Amino acid sequence: MRTVDIIIKKRDRQELSQAEIEFFVNGYASGEIPDYQAAALAMAILLNGMTPRETTDLTLAMAHSGDILDLSGVVPIAVDKHSTGGVGDKTTLVVGPLVAACGLPVGKMSGRGLGFSGGTLDKLDSIPGFRADLSTAEFLHQLKEIGIVVTGQSADLAPADGKLYALRDVTGTVQSIPLIASSVMSKKIAAGAQAILLDVKVGNGAFMQNLTDAHTLAQLMVEIGKLAGRRTIALLSDMNQPLGCAVGNALELKEALDTLQGGGPADFVEHCLYVAGQMLVLGGQAADEQVGRQMAEAARLDGGGLAVFRKMIQAQGGDLRYVDEPQRLPSAHLVETVNAPRAGWISGLHAREVGETAVLLGGGRARKEDAIDYGVGVLVHKKVGEQAEAGEAVFTIYANDAEKQRLAHSRLLDAVQWSDAPVPPLPLFYGLIR
Repeated sequence: MRTVDIIIKKRDRQELSQAEIEFFVNGYASGEIPDYQAAALAMAILLNGMTPRETTDLTLAMAHSGDILDLSGVVPIAVDKHSTGGVGDKTTLVVGPLVAACGLPVGKMSGRGLGFSGGTLDKLDSIPGFRADLSTAEFLHQLKEIGIVVTGQSADLAPADGKLYALRDVTGTVQSIPLIASSVMSKKIAAGAQAILLDVKVGNGAFMQNLTDAHTLAQLMVEIGKLAGRRTIALLSDMNQPLGCAVGNALELKEALDTLQGGGPADFVEHCLYVAGQMLVLGGQAADEQVGRQMAEAARLDGGGLAVFRKMIQAQGGDLRYVDEPQRLPSAHLVETVNAPRAGWISGLHAREVGETAVLLGGGRARKEDAIDYGVGVLVHKKVGEQAEAGEAVFTIYANDAEKQRLAHSRLLDAVQWSDAPVPPLPLFYGLIR
């Protein structure tokens, strides 16, 4: 079997066999298949798609390219949560600790930023000393002792996906439903959680631009989860504007910490409580979503979630001073307010433009080897449906480069649409798939 023949077959819109998919996944994981051939196949998949059977085969092959964790002997049940990626989506940093504080262990394998979408691990890396490269033994020990662990992909867990995930980011192949579904679910299956909640973003700041594609992706991932014997549900949530106010790694971490202390933007708080409530139901800790939500809110207000977050950071080597004193976190030295050029209501706030502006400032990667500036980013002061007066602050830019700051200013102004009449706020969620 030759890799080039597999590429040609998918190029010509033919269905790959299970054996061909396993050959590719194993060869790429071992280093026998080079990046350029993997990139070619990824592009062919993006352009020509995969059948549900192909996608399931790809998912299971990537999951089985390394170890499959068995958590049944570690905790009675563990839940995992995954977002398909969005702008300002720091949900895991809040929801994970809240759910764990309610007695439901959370074992999560997270990723780094893809394109304009920030990654959970990049945000946590803002804390000096934090380790995201836990071994399997460390993962299991921490889950048992603390009830929460957020780690990156190790050489032992879904290594094929780890390589392909980084490659997709720099080859224009991120927005492929089969590749997104297989990437997400291979990590979930490998990490061993018995219950999985998927947060599928939809809108101009998501990889799924419309509800039809988002529903297709969500349904596909739920079916893959069920086939793998996992309790799986998917939420469809809005990403036509940034979630919360902060976009940028350290800025988002500060916002998450504020939320865990009872503060935080209203839309972000509501999003987190709904997700946490659904996770608690899925894991058998709450009778229904409302009870789960109340449990999560109690853990947020009484400091239980923050206490769990501190334990996680400490266990993974992070310097707790940066948790207790967020002003220590990286901060850009150029700070500029972007004011409203006119009075009116915000009718549109293009999330992708805001996310790409954060990348432009240095908060994301153009190439997989790029370093990230943790201190840069954008604060959003006005959301869709809110009124602004001329000269009132709409954004704050945090930059370390004057030219990038200038470009960011112009780009952010272009991201806003205005109305002379009131407009309704955007919904947070569009549905739930079981």
